[in-house]
Amino acid sequence: MVRAVVFDVGETLVDESGLFGGWADWLGVPRHTFSALIGAAIARGGGFAEVFETVRPGFDFRVEDRLREEAGVPDRIREEDLYADVRLCLQELHSLGVWLGIAGNQPARAGQDLLSLRLPVDLVATSEEWGVRKPDLRFFERVESAVPFPAEEILYVGDRIGRDVIPAKKAGLRAALLRRGPWAYLHGDDDGGGGADLRLDGLTALPEWIAGQR
Repeated sequence: MVRAVVFDVGETLVDESGLFGGWADWLGVPRHTFSALIGAAIARGGGFAEVFETVRPGFDFRVEDRLREEAGVPDRIREEDLYADVRLCLQELHSLGVWLGIAGNQPARAGQDLLSLRLPVDLVATSEEWGVRKPDLRFFERVESAVPFPAEEILYVGDRIGRDVIPAKKAGLRAALLRRGPWAYLHGDDDGGGGADLRLDGLTALPEWIAGQR
């Protein structure tokens, strides 16, 4: 029985289109070009850091983030950045008595942004606060230690096989692969979804699935 659900952040709860569009504007790169560079990096097995370095060699996220803050164009998670199915899914799960958490590879500031949205969750945690990033198994051990139920009763929901599903399963948790975001579309069928217990095209179906486990 699943008694707790913990969600990844980017492309799981948060549509990062606006966030990366803001970075493209800040770096002076057309948004479609920035998106294309992200796609190319992902196809090569890279990530966002590679794109920033390509656009601006020597890019320092902390420095640039502070400069954006000072310029009045901060990189922030807002209500409008949430996917449309997020609040309803969380509310329905909460009404079922499911313990809910959010934990992802994010700066501590993102955790504060999520807390300000007053989502019906019991935990908001970030990799910066924990000092460990996915896919390190220690991240999922922190998830397990933060949730008041055993690992086999925790479902971790994320959009990436290698960073979410596989390490969550190795740590003894159950895992759901959410098919949205570039990684989910490019690698969603690899290795049968990494052994995911559940595959989703959106969060709308999750409460019904959880209810069926009870």
